[in-house]
Amino acid sequence: MTATDPGLTALSQGWCALSLLHGKIEAHIERALETGHGLSAREYSLLDVLSRQHEGEGGHLQMKQVADAVVLSQSATTRLVTRLEDRGLLSRYLCPTDRRGIYTDVSEAGLQLLAEARPTNDTALREALDEAAKNPELAPLVRAVEQLRAPGRPTDTA
Repeated sequence: MTATDPGLTALSQGWCALSLLHGKIEAHIERALETGHGLSAREYSLLDVLSRQHEGEGGHLQMKQVADAVVLSQSATTRLVTRLEDRGLLSRYLCPTDRRGIYTDVSEAGLQLLAEARPTNDTALREALDEAAKNPELAPLVRAVEQLRAPGRPTDTA
């Protein structure tokens, strides 16, 4: 069955194509990050999300917010944080204003690994999108992804 199988509804066809594109991209990025940096795609994503925290109002993310950002359950996120903490890439500490809260920060080693891995991630993403664009079922989705902009980020002017 393919994304354009006539037995599928238009909505199902779109979902199948999107799922296929996601799987291809994730697998390509996963291989590149594992090979080049010993990181899974989820580990990279977690380091990236946590590296964007800041001091001040709303600057540190609660575990539920982190879990939502990396698209994992809270328990899976906690296990992932523990693995990266065991590797010295993260540290946890109590929230100074709410002793029940626990914050997670990326260590210097984690920031360095993230900086080294970021070009690999970006290159692998570009390669995966370029390859997927050759598939007529996926090409429209690739174009849509390329046109997306993250909220609050400026658009390219080039």
